[in-house]
Amino acid sequence: METRGREPEGLTTLPPERALEAPAARPLPPSEAEPGVTWRSVLLALLLMPVNIWWVTIVEVRWYTLDGTCLPLFITPIFFLFVLVLVNRAVGQWHPQAALRQGELMVVYIALALSCVFAGHDMLQNLFGAIGHAHQHAKPENHWADRFLGLIPDWLFIGGRPGDMPSLHAFYDGNANPYDGRLLAPWIPRLAAWGAFVMALVIVMLGMNILLRRQWTENERLSFPLVQLPLAMTASTGRMSFWTNRVMWGGFLAAGGITALNGFSALYPSVPGIAVVKQYDVGQYFTTRPWSALAGTRIALYPFTIGLGYFVPLDLLFSCWFFFVWRKMQQVLGEAWGLGGQENRGWPFFAEQSSGAWIALVLLLIWTNRRYFGEILRDAAGMSHHLAADERRRYRVAVAGIVVGLLFIQWFLMQMGMSFGVALLYITIYLGLSLGITRVRAELGVPHEINFVSPAQIMVATIGTQALGVHNLTAIACMHWMNRGYRAHPMPNQLESFKMAQVGRINLDPLIVLTVALSVVAILLVYWANLDLTFRAGAEAKAVGFKNWVGQESFDRLNNWLSNPISRHGLQLGWTIAGGLFVTLLFIMRGAFVWWPFHPAGYALALSFAMDYFWFAFLVAWLIKLMLVRYGGMRLHTTAAPFFLGLILGDYVSGSIWAIVGPVLHISTYKIFI
Repeated sequence: METRGREPEGLTTLPPERALEAPAARPLPPSEAEPGVTWRSVLLALLLMPVNIWWVTIVEVRWYTLDGTCLPLFITPIFFLFVLVLVNRAVGQWHPQAALRQGELMVVYIALALSCVFAGHDMLQNLFGAIGHAHQHAKPENHWADRFLGLIPDWLFIGGRPGDMPSLHAFYDGNANPYDGRLLAPWIPRLAAWGAFVMALVIVMLGMNILLRRQWTENERLSFPLVQLPLAMTASTGRMSFWTNRVMWGGFLAAGGITALNGFSALYPSVPGIAVVKQYDVGQYFTTRPWSALAGTRIALYPFTIGLGYFVPLDLLFSCWFFFVWRKMQQVLGEAWGLGGQENRGWPFFAEQSSGAWIALVLLLIWTNRRYFGEILRDAAGMSHHLAADERRRYRVAVAGIVVGLLFIQWFLMQMGMSFGVALLYITIYLGLSLGITRVRAELGVPHEINFVSPAQIMVATIGTQALGVHNLTAIACMHWMNRGYRAHPMPNQLESFKMAQVGRINLDPLIVLTVALSVVAILLVYWANLDLTFRAGAEAKAVGFKNWVGQESFDRLNNWLSNPISRHGLQLGWTIAGGLFVTLLFIMRGAFVWWPFHPAGYALALSFAMDYFWFAFLVAWLIKLMLVRYGGMRLHTTAAPFFLGLILGDYVSGSIWAIVGPVLHISTYKIFI
């Protein structure tokens, strides 16, 4: 794929020499396709989705005892699958015909993961953090009312219409009846409008995934590391199955035991724990200039991260921690040269570097797949007939869904106050980033939190606040909730469900229809869970994990834009271009030389705050994997793989148990992340 003198066919496709570094999910022996989407699987999904969404909302919004949707592989669906598979194995021993098949188990898992997308950290939780914030927190001293409060669309945000404020105060203060019609009335039309917008995004992303599916799952055979565990857990039983593998149980007990011990240590401080598993501040030991710039640098040995890292290609693991260290060295150099840290607008220009890096990744991805995109569009338009009739039909439906969805999104953003050109640019940047995130996750499976990059950041840096104007800026700020982070993102999860369908022989068409239907159900359930919890406990009274900072970031930043206008800055634009050129150089070198050690995605990922949490665990995973591959070859690598799957599963199961204990006892308990 990436030998010297040939054009790479994909952005990050592994050459044959590196193929053993990321073992792909292997399809089961050929047979007739399983239904997968059966009345049993759908019924079970509908029964478990409310439980899962309520659990996620309780532990992340009320008690903040689990950050399960901050991770690329969601925690609660794995726990539910763990329990379900064990029960299913017992049922199979008693009545084999009554046991669920792999396809049905995976459909339930897909539904639970989908519910986490909407209930998770960077989706509708964020919306509730922003939807009433401006009117609740507008004060004479912050001048919000003078500068922008009247421009916030009152058909989307609570507080701008008569009768809104009693409901808004009840939402923030709590001790209210969540089923009081007078309190719910202001929320229904606003949440319905946002729900329509989110569903338009879902349909556009689903259409994009349908167009990309064959190229990435069949032609390039990307590894999809994050589907390895659910596929292994649901695979057919046998003498050497996942559940009878002693190596797996060794990893399970090691990680589960550490989490259990740390959980008891959190409740009873006299019990010694293993502190280095979570964030340990090594920056405290650097007190003299210029090394004092390393203040706040932390290391962590999350068992689940080491497990996930084992299935990431070696060059990407190396690049992630290497470029993270280089990122820190830039801060040290800045301190030595007296440049200082002016947040993200001065040295070392991380926001600009990150923006350029991700823009380059997306453009390179589109360029290297241009022939494929041309072929599928010709097939969808009926200009060629290379594909089977069912695949051509899917493409036509996908293109129609994308067009209709984009038209609705464009109209929606313009109704919010964006001009035609700004709205078009905004959604183009957002979907471009979504495409890049989906590719990185499909092939590499790493955390894809890209906090420095958003449509707002890119547009303000390249166009300037003065050119955008107050109406556009207000609308952009109102959309901050949906692109503050990209952890619970619909698009990569949709594509992973297609990969699981391929490996598990699930009929694709029913799964696509089910994805749309369950997305509607999930959105409604998330609305219910958040309103029920916040009206009872109070969003800012007792909800420890309520995302009030999302609203604060949205409108404080808008206020700063309006009070301190920003012109297009040549230096910032230069660093954006530099970030893009550096990624392009890494891409060219990786395609030209097999020995090249750096992965272009590693540089982009190292500029995110996810790497602040994971860099050291990735370093450890890289060392372990390097030694196993170098001295044991593929055989030892494959033999050890169940141990690392066990690390993930044991950490997740033990962490989930603590996330059950906490709400039951009404206390905050140990959480396995952050």
